[in-house]
Amino acid sequence: MSPAPSAPAAPEPLTVVGIGADGWHGLPAASQQALRTAEVLIGGPRQLALLPEECAGERIRWPSPLRPAVPGLLATYAGRRVCVLASGDPMFYGIGRTLTEVLTEVLGEETADGAAEAKARPGSAAVSHRLRILPHPSSVSHACARLGWPLEDTEVITLVGRPIENLARALYDGRRLLVLSAGAGTPAEVAALLRAHGFGPTRMRVLEQLGGERERMVEGAAADWDAPPADPLNVLALDCVREPGTPPLSTVPGLPDAAYEHDGQLTKRHIRAATLAALAPAPGELLWDIGGGSGSIAIEWLRAHRSCRAVSVERDPVRAERIGRNARTLGVPALRIVHGPAPAALEGLPTPDAVFIGGGLTAPGLLAACWDALPPGGRIVANTVTLESEALLAERHRQHGGELVRLAVAHAVPVGGFTGWRQAMPVTQWSAVKPPG
Repeated sequence: MSPAPSAPAAPEPLTVVGIGADGWHGLPAASQQALRTAEVLIGGPRQLALLPEECAGERIRWPSPLRPAVPGLLATYAGRRVCVLASGDPMFYGIGRTLTEVLTEVLGEETADGAAEAKARPGSAAVSHRLRILPHPSSVSHACARLGWPLEDTEVITLVGRPIENLARALYDGRRLLVLSAGAGTPAEVAALLRAHGFGPTRMRVLEQLGGERERMVEGAAADWDAPPADPLNVLALDCVREPGTPPLSTVPGLPDAAYEHDGQLTKRHIRAATLAALAPAPGELLWDIGGGSGSIAIEWLRAHRSCRAVSVERDPVRAERIGRNARTLGVPALRIVHGPAPAALEGLPTPDAVFIGGGLTAPGLLAACWDALPPGGRIVANTVTLESEALLAERHRQHGGELVRLAVAHAVPVGGFTGWRQAMPVTQWSAVKPPG
């Protein structure tokens, strides 16, 4: 009887080692051992330079751009003991996330039975068996220790590979922020943004080379920041202070109309708040904002949570550019803007969790296309001020149910020497949740 075939050997796990500015001597024994025995060492030039000669593996520098090169590198060195070097905690805005996502894609492709999604997803057992993470204290942990800030009460914003405008969304009087810097010039850029948004009195502290022999701190106010470029390895600590007269921007929907640049095509503040309440944004969800106007609905959807996503569809090119400016000013530069008429411009967009129609309701097929695009449980909200569009919404309410309401707002205005009410045009709003099946 021939012996049963042996099972193929499990692939060697990819080891990711976090390393700090304190270098080799700051690593625990397990991390040092992994680096000593690795056949291939992959990292940035600064990280590789921290390793002693006893780490004899072949040294490979990350190419740029990094993400597209990862699958090829993993394939090239498959079957060898590979260590990837990361700054601090690899799973905190680090290479660990990229490797997890790439391995998820690779394992999904290797799965031939159609169950790839269940077998290989970020955090799944299939991925964790192929990835060994040896973390180091993050720069944020070091910074909070130096500053005496409770980590759980400190918001972290990364500007590494991300637009600096993201910081604007987090600016609130009295808020403490840690900013992961993109390089030596980041502190000056942050100071300029703070001044532009009315936060000049904010105290800035630049913490360089945290945990290393060359650690130091530079501080000053954003209003008169003139420090020379920092060490490229730095973290910024901000004690946010708003200048008197700078209007506060709330964390909830209904920002002042004056916060937006617009030509009159703007969902006004009180109607906007009611509309966002009906759309009910949740973390990670995607909104289609059709007839974007000034982008206010999509912008405040994105401000609801940093993982929210939105697409604003606008046919007018001038308004489309204005939406982009508003998004950057209000701290959500990731808003995707699609220039073109709906429903044609909706072709190829990812499936939405919610749809808002603020204009173009009478375009043939628009309401049907939006309803059909929604998955079960998806929400739709449409606003109008015209009788023709109101009739369309009444018909949709008859077909699909939901809620049909009329929203009316009046403002107190001078009437001679007295005060009276001026009624804005009432808005008819239809909202519905798509049922299963």
